Amino acid sequence: MSEQSPATESTPIPTPPATKPSRTKRLFDLYNPKQSGVFWSVIAAICTLAVLLFLLSVYWGFEPDAFDVNAVAEQRAQAHNEKVVTGYVTTSTLIEVANTLLDKPGGYLSNDMTPPGVLMDNIPNWEFGVLQQVRDFTKALRNDISRSQTLGGENESLAKAEPQFNVDSTAWMIPAAEKEYAKGIKYLEVYLKTLSDPSKQDAQFFSRADNLNDWLKTVSRRLGGLSQQLSASVGQERLNTDLAGDAEAKRSTAQDSALTAKTSWMEIDDVFYETRGTAWALLHLLRAIEVDFKDVLAKKNAEVSLQQIIRELEATQRTVWSPMILNGSDFGLFANHSLVMAAYISRANAGLIELRDLLQRG
Repeated sequence: MSEQSPATESTPIPTPPATKPSRTKRLFDLYNPKQSGVFWSVIAAICTLAVLLFLLSVYWGFEPDAFDVNAVAEQRAQAHNEKVVTGYVTTSTLIEVANTLLDKPGGYLSNDMTPPGVLMDNIPNWEFGVLQQVRDFTKALRNDISRSQTLGGENESLAKAEPQFNVDSTAWMIPAAEKEYAKGIKYLEVYLKTLSDPSKQDAQFFSRADNLNDWLKTVSRRLGGLSQQLSASVGQERLNTDLAGDAEAKRSTAQDSALTAKTSWMEIDDVFYETRGTAWALLHLLRAIEVDFKDVLAKKNAEVSLQQIIRELEATQRTVWSPMILNGSDFGLFANHSLVMAAYISRANAGLIELRDLLQRG
């Protein structure tokens, strides 16, 4: 009889220690839809959002087209049953220029705190150039054009309108810049309504040579400053002529006899688009001036001079085909858009100086 072999006890098989997945395995898991569907869905959503924001920024980045100042004034007069009187076209143009800041694609972008507006700088600088002209002309309208003489009382609506446009252009909360500017526009509309009402005499627009000359002096200084910044894109050495013309003139602190002016390369496009906005607003205001100051200009034989200034400003609004503002040297291989813009602005400023001289003659 055979002997039975004793039952052998089953011994557990040891499990190998857990090892870290290889890099190849991890990459495979990322490309495995079952393992990483959520991950790639998030990536796709982020990429889609980025593309949409980019396309939106491109759309918002287009500068508004020019408008016909006479047509806009006629449409406003018909819509509000108002009469087109002296100063109506100019005031209507000022209102339309200010409205464009708020109503263009994307609205007012200078105080945006979210993308894509917060990432854009060309249009915000364009807006600042327009805003400067709105501020300057509203001030001239309040202090000079709406007053008969130095002792004449100021218009109440204009006195309320001017401070509204002086709110910081980047203010986004308490107060929000665009809300304050909208209030300023409302006050201008009240002034315009009163101006066009023959039964009311507390709102006036005096089309006089001295009034126009005072505003043009401010415009000339603005253009001179912008032209200097644009020309300094390549850097320039200039002699200090601050005290020229007066042997007894003094300054508060000593300055070098020669100065080096150079606009930082990071600010070149900012100055360029601020100038574009300034020229765009001036272009419309001067076209309106041509209507409301027609008799004054004719008396001084200055119509052609004003038209030449307008023509120079129109040239500043040509399409910029380059994807970026180039800053080549003055006679270098690449273009310098700032110097081209400076040429147009300088000629327009020279025309303004000549126009002011004509207006001052008896």
